[in-house]
Amino acid sequence: MPKLTPSRQQYLDIKAQHPDAIVLFRLGDFYETFDGDAEIASRELDLTLTGRGTNPENRVPMAGVPYHAAEAYIARLVEKGYHVVIAEQMSTESINGLMPREVTRVITPGTIIEPGMLEQRENSYLLALNPEPDRAGRTWARVGLAYADITTGEFAVTQLEGTPETEATIAVLEELARLSPREVILPRGWVERGVTLPKEIHLTAVPDYSFELSSARQTLFDQFGVGSLEGFGLAGDKGLAIGAAGAIIQYLRDTQRGALAQLTELRAYSTAAFMVLDANTRRNLELTETIRGGKTRGSLLGVLDRTATPMGGRLLRAWINQPLLDARALNTRLDCVESLYDVGIARAEVIESLKPIADLERLANRAISGVTGPRELLSLALGLESIPAVRAAIDGYETLAALRDRLDPCRDVSEEIRRAIDENTPAILGNAGIIRPSFSAELDQIEAATREAKDYVASLEAVERERTGIKSLKVSFNKVFGYYIEVSSANADRGVPADYVRKQTLVNAERYITPTLKAYEDQILSAEERIIELETKLFRDLCANIAACGRRLTSTARALAEVDVYAALAEVAAREDYCRPTLTDDDILIIREGRHPVVEKLLHGERYVPNDTHFDADQRIHIITGPNMAGKSTAIRQVALITLMAQIGSFVPARSATIGIVDRIFTRIGAQDEIHAGQSTFMVEMTETAALLQCSSPRSLLILDEIGRGTSTYDGLAIARAVVEYIHNHGRLNSKTLFATHYHELTELEKILPRVRNYNVLVQEDGEHIAFLHKLAPGGADRSYGVHVAQLAGMPRSLVNRAKEILHDLEQNGSDFEIKRRVRRGGSQPAPQAQLPGLEEPPHPIVAALKGIKVDELSPMEAMMKLYELQRLARDA
Repeated sequence: MPKLTPSRQQYLDIKAQHPDAIVLFRLGDFYETFDGDAEIASRELDLTLTGRGTNPENRVPMAGVPYHAAEAYIARLVEKGYHVVIAEQMSTESINGLMPREVTRVITPGTIIEPGMLEQRENSYLLALNPEPDRAGRTWARVGLAYADITTGEFAVTQLEGTPETEATIAVLEELARLSPREVILPRGWVERGVTLPKEIHLTAVPDYSFELSSARQTLFDQFGVGSLEGFGLAGDKGLAIGAAGAIIQYLRDTQRGALAQLTELRAYSTAAFMVLDANTRRNLELTETIRGGKTRGSLLGVLDRTATPMGGRLLRAWINQPLLDARALNTRLDCVESLYDVGIARAEVIESLKPIADLERLANRAISGVTGPRELLSLALGLESIPAVRAAIDGYETLAALRDRLDPCRDVSEEIRRAIDENTPAILGNAGIIRPSFSAELDQIEAATREAKDYVASLEAVERERTGIKSLKVSFNKVFGYYIEVSSANADRGVPADYVRKQTLVNAERYITPTLKAYEDQILSAEERIIELETKLFRDLCANIAACGRRLTSTARALAEVDVYAALAEVAAREDYCRPTLTDDDILIIREGRHPVVEKLLHGERYVPNDTHFDADQRIHIITGPNMAGKSTAIRQVALITLMAQIGSFVPARSATIGIVDRIFTRIGAQDEIHAGQSTFMVEMTETAALLQCSSPRSLLILDEIGRGTSTYDGLAIARAVVEYIHNHGRLNSKTLFATHYHELTELEKILPRVRNYNVLVQEDGEHIAFLHKLAPGGADRSYGVHVAQLAGMPRSLVNRAKEILHDLEQNGSDFEIKRRVRRGGSQPAPQAQLPGLEEPPHPIVAALKGIKVDELSPMEAMMKLYELQRLARDA
């Protein structure tokens, strides 16, 4: 085996410390990858795979990227789930022939801080799970969950427990759906057992000891400088939560130590304080992105987000993802929105005052962590200088007084930045000209001496031409040879002054240096290095001073975000004619002339047809029938969106709305499969329906669209009816339910179940033509108009005509295709068995029903259902 070079050994040592990451090894102006890392980089980044060494057997694969463009390449690797290690050169000079290098960053999906690699209006969460198995060891009984966004300083923790109806795993999946973390860390032991999380989540295994209670507790003590965690809400049996929070801190120590400075607070929370939304509901209601495009436009967030700042956009997204259950807190939010809604001029002033403010939250945190740039500090100062205008715009509104008091302009910070940073500063450190003149006496002295030396060099050419009589003499500079006096060969042959020392010979010229010029050259070059070194130190000191004001800056940024959200919600409400909802603890939901907030925005000037909704103690289930394209799905979704909007503190698209606080919203909408998980469309439908039935309560709102359509007609109808009966009769449920269906047979349930009401979407017929009125009316529909919809969709005319024939045949003769087929082939249809009149009188329907009941086999719920049926038969009789 050939002997390894020092740099090769240096790389292998670093790689051995980070075997699961791609190491970017700085070599001059490039970051190089080697061996297997090079093959991965070449494949994932479309790089040319080269190599070092002439012997094919010992050739080392290489692939590199320019250091100045590395961020874009790193972003692509991290997006694909890789961890990236930066091995940086720590000096411009080698030591014993080896350039010193150290690992300066370990970049993982959850520890990104570079602005170009982040979504401005989305949080970037690193999340830790600390599970405790049940007695059988097959699932999770309890789970500690912690998450942090190191770009904003947010750090929160909770402990999730299962219930008799659900596992803790379900609560974990719901939180993962809410937070959409960039990375999840989990004890290695659980990862090796094959834990399954949603496929889009990047999972990282870390040593089990990171979650161990005693070490995690001490880690948190050290981070926050405390001797107890009770002040963070972690008293009592919260060991799993403590372990998860400690593991977050330990992971950041290993990967992003500088980020620890901005984690100054830890917030314990309970999911019981919020409306929990599962992933299906978020997707079906298109809260923050659309089902198809994954874009904000076309989602509820796309309609509501008129925020002026990125931090306001992030807060609004968080509110939509986590509606409140506290009517008092919601009315406080609504009061703030109403204050700005009522006075358009004040609202416009608030919005205008927010526009100059950049992402104060992330800018402050980058300064605290010491990774900010000079121009970012100027943006921070500009944002702080705009705060007095925001305060003035909301001054006089009692509802906003608490927010106004939290808006600290931090004048000491902005003034120090303005005194220190030159307005024409370079974007990054390592360049002269960052610090403003007169900020540092020492720096001013060095720059004055440098200017004197440069003035001497600038005047030297004229002086030397006069002294030597050589009119073509030039004084120049390059990075390799420094300063020099250049004389043409012809003039050099005629003689030059004795103090000229030959430095370089060219084809047609000679280059010289003089002792005086050399002295000034040393002074200039050493001064430039000293200036950069001193400016870097002064900049770091400035960042340290800003970090000392971190809590004030963070508090101000979060208050600004709230003002921004209130102004945005008020602006949308005023523009779109929304009303303030009335929130109550009564179990009712009454909406007058409600509209779908997204659909009406997409109508491009067409009038949206509003609809009413009424739920109270006597009306719990609405069965909604009507044709496709008539608007059933839109009508039921809008009720869910209006309810959710009210519970984030927003005005709602309706003439009026009285909303009893809803604890959960569930949706089962649309047909989709999970082929990768071996589940058919119908299995997915049944699984999701089972989950919502397990977790619902009387305070829940259920949105069910076409339950049972994924199987045969009779199976589907049976399941759909059983679901309605179960929701109606189960003591734990009796949930407010909107049930859209094509099974017209379900309209019979209104006669049987006292809290069921039928509604249908009105259709106007004109001969063979129909028009959908998109209006809900009491009563059930008796037709689906499916053939008409096929015609509207552009199906071939011959196909539509044939479908009409088949439909007529089915309506007249039923669906016994085998009998019809025999008749068409010339066979005879079996004659019905005649019965002589008067010989056998059929029993009374109630008697027949009673005879058929197997009393010993009935559950209490089934017994109740039978009573309802007998009561209906008695009425009919």
